[in-house]
This record gives sequence, structure tokens and C-alpha cells, in this order.
Amino acid sequence: MPYFDAASSAPLHPVARQALHASLDEGWADPARLYREGRRAAMLLDAARETAAEAVGCRPDELVFTSSGTRAVHSAVAGALSGRRRVGRHLVLSAVEHSSVLHSATALDAAGGSFTEVPVDRTGAVDPSAYARALRPDTALACLQSANHEVGTEQPVAETAELCADAGVPLLVDAAQSLGWGPVPGRWSLLAASAHKWGGPAGVGLLAVRKGVRFAPQGPADERESGRAAGFENIPAIVAAAASLRAVRAEAEAEGARLRALVDRIRASVGGLVPDVEVVGDPVRRLPHLVTFSCLYVDGETLLHELDRAGFSVSSGSSCTSSTLTPSHVLKAMGVLTEGNIRVSLPPGTTEEEVDGFLDVLPGVVAEVRERLGAPASAAPSPAPRASLVVDALGRRCPIPVIELAKVIGEVPVGGTVTVLSDDEAARLDIPAWCAMREQEYVGEEPADHGSAYVVRRLL
Repeated sequence: MPYFDAASSAPLHPVARQALHASLDEGWADPARLYREGRRAAMLLDAARETAAEAVGCRPDELVFTSSGTRAVHSAVAGALSGRRRVGRHLVLSAVEHSSVLHSATALDAAGGSFTEVPVDRTGAVDPSAYARALRPDTALACLQSANHEVGTEQPVAETAELCADAGVPLLVDAAQSLGWGPVPGRWSLLAASAHKWGGPAGVGLLAVRKGVRFAPQGPADERESGRAAGFENIPAIVAAAASLRAVRAEAEAEGARLRALVDRIRASVGGLVPDVEVVGDPVRRLPHLVTFSCLYVDGETLLHELDRAGFSVSSGSSCTSSTLTPSHVLKAMGVLTEGNIRVSLPPGTTEEEVDGFLDVLPGVVAEVRERLGAPASAAPSPAPRASLVVDALGRRCPIPVIELAKVIGEVPVGGTVTVLSDDEAARLDIPAWCAMREQEYVGEEPADHGSAYVVRRLL
């Protein structure tokens, strides 16, 4: 069964497995002790730190191991904000950061600080100049991912880091998705990453803090990991994480080129195989192994389950999950369709046959889901004389309001309007996105009883 969700967690690399097994017999003791078992453990820990630091591009004494990438982000934000508290309590971040950064920003706001989200363009990238304009005299920290977790767009980290450095503001980079493919360029100040994203074991994160960055670890003091990551180090997992990082880096150029070609095949084929599909994210400045596309008139979670039944493990960036019904903040910030999104992220070793098999299965799965939901055909029906229509979709979740809109848009003449009544948050995002995809005019949103009224004018 092809596994196409490496962006969530990559399969354990063979080198990680070997290093993990080998270090279980030598790395179980306390590295802080002076007897021989402790010295052996300390030597393994020091070697792993040097290996990881070389891959990151920092000094070994600037890098510590944490219990996860999320913990690394939380510690980085809290420590940098505390270390620069005399400057202020303002945080700058992009609108498409990982939830760990967003949660840190929310905690800062709740504690009396503030944050500014820098918008992104339709590909998911920030404009460095816009990022620089968000910096203020009281900005204590800026955060920018190296590549987006959901759509794969690479961010202009080097340019943004220069602008932050000129303003005297440290930049924290979330490098979880990109570190396995190469070092992060530029004058960044702090960096966080997670081993299971590159094929290391889960439960190991990296936190690098450059010398000269004011940093005050939060929480009770601890002697381990320079006081920046409390608790006994999982040395076998750390050794495996460092060994696998070195291994994937050695393979990155060749494997990246091979996977990029496979992703290019998906990007070029999916629009011709499935009607009403939009491939999102930057087509050039992107991770080599990841592609996300949006299908009109389908629920992403349903599509995910049907692909799973067909033998393909993918993830969905749909706006509504069965548990939260919350629109994806990444897709919302980009202004693209938030329903019917599928993220394909290929692990190393993915074959052409597996990708071809996915492309063979996808059209039938999408068609089946659309038929089940009563979605219209791509061609619009002949216009009727009614100048306007109202569609009542109150109490119905996306993509149903969009489907009902698509069914009736052809029943008004060119210049006529359709008003969709909906109380689903996703409709606020997906109806304008549908208009952009189908070249219709989104007039705007008006208040309505028990929800909102979304007005669309037919242009063709």
C-alpha cells in the first residue's frame, strides 16, 4: 500500500533503524555521570550533536535536543521573548506558520503581549518587504518557516533574515519540512526541526540558538542540554536522528531530483484527469516531494477515506475535519479552495508505478464522491430568464453550499445573481474561491438571519 504522507511523518530510515539498535547497548546510561557507562553515553550524545550541528550549519554548543519539534518551537519562542523582554512583547509571524507557532502567538497575546501576522500571496509565500514593514521597535522576535507544511511553498528566508538582522530582530526558522533536503540559508538566529520529518525516530527535536541571541529558558531550571531542554536525554533516539539526518542529506540531491520529477507528473496530470481541480502552492519554489491540489464539489476527508480504501495513504488539507469543522488557516490565508484538498508527499523510494497507480485511481474516486454528493457536471445549464436566485444552504456543511451554487448558476442570465444563504464558516472561503476558479464574480457577503448571504454574479 503506497504511503504518500511523508510530510506528516516519514518512514524510519534504514540508517536510523541501524543506529537505534546499535546505540541501545551503549547509550542507556546517564551521560552526566563520570563512570565508564556514563562516559560512553556522553560520547554518543556529543557525536550526535556534532553531526546534527554540521547539518544545521551551527556550532555544536548552539544546538540542543528536545522531546519534539513542537517543544523546540515552544521553547524557542518563549526563551527568545523572555530574553528580549526589555525590547517589548511583540511577535511577527507569517499567516501560514505551523500550529505550534500560532499557539505560541496566542499564548503571548493572552499574557498581555501582541503579534502581527504577515499575509501571503496565492502561492503561500510572504513578501520580505511586507515582513519588514511588520517589524516594530517593540518587536522581540520574528518567525518564518523555511517551507510550508501543507502546500510545500519555500519561503524567502535568506532575504527576510537580512531584513530582520538589519532591524536588530532575531528570526526563528521552523525548518521541520526542509532540513532533510538541505541547510537553511541566511542569517537566521534560531532554528527548530523534528527528526520524524526526515526519517528519524519520533520524539526528537532540534533547537539551535546562535551565539549572541538573548535567550532565557522558561520553566524550572535544569542542568541538561544547556538548561534549554529539561529531562533525561533519549540517547539511542538522538543518535538515530542524527545518523539519519546525515544519511538523507547525502541522498538529498539525487532523491530530490527524482521525486521532483514524480511530483511534476502529478502536477501536470491531475488537472487533465479530474475536472475542476486547482493545484496550489508555488510551482517552482517548493519542496521536491510535495504537491497539494483542490477538487471542487468534494469533501477532503471523504476523498481521503476513499483513497485509503483504494490503497493510497494521503492527507487532506480540507477546511472541515470530522472533529473540528475548522477551515485550514494556510488555505484561508492563500485565498484558495479550502474544501476537497489532498496533500501528496512522497517518501524516498517512491516508484513511478506507485505514482501512476495513484493517477489511475484518482479520477474514479473523485467522480464517485461527487456523484454521491449530487455535484453538477462541469458544463453549466442553459440560462433561464430569472435575474436572481436564492439558495438556502443553512445547516449544511461545505462543500454542499458550493455544490448548490454550481447547480443553479446557469439558471440566471449573464449579469444575474445567485445568493447563497449559509451558516458554515467554510462557505466564506470556498464560495469566493469557486468564483475565481469558474470565472464568476463574487459580489460580497451580507448579513442574513442565522448566517450570511453570499452574492455571486454570473459572468459567463
